[in-house]
Amino acid sequence: MVCASNRPAPGLGLECADCDIKGLSICESLDQGDFELLERIGRTVSYPAKATLSEQGRDASFVSNITSGALRLSKLLPDGRRQVVGFALPGDFLGLSMETTHMFTADALTPVKLCQFSRQGFSDLIDRKPRLMRAVLNMAAHELTMAQDQMVVLGRRTAEEKIACFLIGMRGRYGRIHGPSVHVPLPMTRLDIGDYLGLTVETVSRMMTRMAREKTIVIVPDGVRLLEVARLEQLAEM
Repeated sequence: MVCASNRPAPGLGLECADCDIKGLSICESLDQGDFELLERIGRTVSYPAKATLSEQGRDASFVSNITSGALRLSKLLPDGRRQVVGFALPGDFLGLSMETTHMFTADALTPVKLCQFSRQGFSDLIDRKPRLMRAVLNMAAHELTMAQDQMVVLGRRTAEEKIACFLIGMRGRYGRIHGPSVHVPLPMTRLDIGDYLGLTVETVSRMMTRMAREKTIVIVPDGVRLLEVARLEQLAEM
């Protein structure tokens, strides 16, 4: 449920022709004429930072494509603990499983804009467009690979290797959107990073401070700057 102060801005019609991330999302699989079909079932919505877009276990009437901003995806365990399962960035799609209820809670880390589609309308469109179906399957396979990699990170990596994997991974994801850079935005908190990597917030802070002291990274207000990319890549591959 979204609090009254965090409700999305009124939905607007899609403007697919002017979309900056069209080439990064499943929309890339559509022909020019297909976007009219997409626009009929979709709308653009915006949320402020800290808004809850969806809650685990609640009805999922819509699926969404993120066009700007960043989200934290988390799951509440039966004993009340929180597990952060990922961070969604522009080009990512929410609702690939097409389940009737939300599997995770999605919170906005920054102001967020999404293309939102009715779940049933999008399902019908997939049935009519085989290329869109393949794109959805490819994205689902990619998410499965990322989940498998995350299992290795959680189970077999040292704290230093976990942080290195995270930073290199985020660099690659932002690089896909904006182009290669040594600057890595980190809109999430260190507690979020710890909950994602299976580390305490104290361990995350200690490891990042050590990396900064060793001049592997520089901590900047909105994230980090990677000074020793090769060293971080080596740690991430170990």
